[in-house]
Amino acid sequence: MQRMTTAEVTVASLIAHGLDTVYALPGIHNDPLFDALFHATGRLRTVHTRHEQGAAYMALGAALATGKPQAYAVVPGPGMLNTGAALLHAYSTNAQVLALIGQIPDRDIGRGFGHLHEIRDQAGVLQRLVDFHRHIRTPAEAASALPDAFRAMREGRPGPAAIECAIDRWGRAAPVPAIAPPEPAAPPPVDEDAVLAAAKLLGEAKRPLIICGGGAQDSAEEVAQLSALLQAPVLGYRRGRGVLSSRDPLSVTLPLGHELWGEADVVIGIGTRMHFALTMWGIDGDLKVVRIDANPEEPTRFRNPVVSLIGDARPILKRLVDVLPAHLEKRPPRADELLQRRGRWDARFAKLAPQKAFLDVIRAELPEDGIFVDEVTQIGFAARLMLPVYKPRTFISPGYQDNLGWGFATALGVQNARPDVPVLSISGDGGFLYTANELATAMHHRIPLVTVVFADGSFGNVRRIQEEAYGNRLIASDITNPDFVRFAESFGAAAERARTPEELQGALRRGFVRRDAPTVIEVPVGPMPSPWEFLILPRNRGVEADSPFRVR
Repeated sequence: MQRMTTAEVTVASLIAHGLDTVYALPGIHNDPLFDALFHATGRLRTVHTRHEQGAAYMALGAALATGKPQAYAVVPGPGMLNTGAALLHAYSTNAQVLALIGQIPDRDIGRGFGHLHEIRDQAGVLQRLVDFHRHIRTPAEAASALPDAFRAMREGRPGPAAIECAIDRWGRAAPVPAIAPPEPAAPPPVDEDAVLAAAKLLGEAKRPLIICGGGAQDSAEEVAQLSALLQAPVLGYRRGRGVLSSRDPLSVTLPLGHELWGEADVVIGIGTRMHFALTMWGIDGDLKVVRIDANPEEPTRFRNPVVSLIGDARPILKRLVDVLPAHLEKRPPRADELLQRRGRWDARFAKLAPQKAFLDVIRAELPEDGIFVDEVTQIGFAARLMLPVYKPRTFISPGYQDNLGWGFATALGVQNARPDVPVLSISGDGGFLYTANELATAMHHRIPLVTVVFADGSFGNVRRIQEEAYGNRLIASDITNPDFVRFAESFGAAAERARTPEELQGALRRGFVRRDAPTVIEVPVGPMPSPWEFLILPRNRGVEADSPFRVR
């Protein structure tokens, strides 16, 4: 037994669970926690930001880039609320983000006294954003709650957790057992009957299709083996990009995946909600669906699959790859067919020539293991379709939340967690200014992120919809920008302006070799061609139906 404060137990638990960084913005409610972080210097680094959303987005980016838990710490009330969008993203992208949130004096919670940063039912707000929540009051409670939080974040469907502690409880001391690293988790059992049923179904399939989401990112080898056995194309979109290398002829993106959905007789979804396919593309009695999901509630959300396998994708796929050959009918190779069909879609993507020209130079300069962080911008939409991706966790995308402005601060967390590789953040001028203040954080902590800001002077997607669908009645879509080069230079960052793809290529090359400070590259652009005909695709099975998102 040793005498420790609640804050010290919390910090020791973070270290025991393998964390090396806490993203944070300090404040009086958490002073004892930050004192404990000070005493852990050398074992646990504190990266402090200029806004709470920056801290939470950085933790999110680090979690998405590594697949491992990350933590941030902020004060209650406005501090906690400022992190809400990032927590929402952590939930939607299955990211293991631990929020350490302060509180008002313990005895006054819920009494409406008007304490600094008091919020009515903060716990209730947090519980709607995370998978696990606990309020800790003593060192002993911290010693049990932190392991529970880490267990909840990794087991089943991964996701975020939150720990609250009051201003007068962080510093309470008491004897507690030594904080030890957690025991390795026992692998969950694989349902052998379901594996056999899936193997028989896939083995007999004539036109199988594999769809990968974020839950397949750590199963790239097994997905490649399954694809090769079945000669099945693999669709990766947004969070599924990179599971199967773009160099593999069987790797496809959204439009060709939609086309193949219409032809498939068996589809296996791996770590994906398949929301687009099941709700917009349609399904009929000729299509059989197999699901691999961590969340037991997921497979039946839209339509009952023929076979459902619940658990971590990698061990399930390992067993499926082992069992499948005994049930596999011989089938011809499809590489030539898929390369031809990919080529036809590449020709149609010529409509997006301005976006493609910039993406080509980005791919040429970003190393294969470099990480591309997507944003809600015209280049980002096109990248989901056209940017070749060669390795897992090298295309970081926001998933279904897809909110403007998440990218820059998230990319800072990616780069901080992966200092061994170059990281590229792309933003529009609308999204960049959400968290551009975190250039101060990048300079202070010497985070060498390269950021490209494509500036068209508007919320481009909003403006296009107003032009096309609302008779050119433009409102709240034009924006006023700073000079982004001078803005970045005012922080001490390297900055330059590139007006053509060729100029951008040179600027990227210079930025990626600069490993001691951030780089910002402004690219002035005009309106770009709409990508939506390649993204919002019509129903091609069952009864034709309109999508509510289709612009007529």
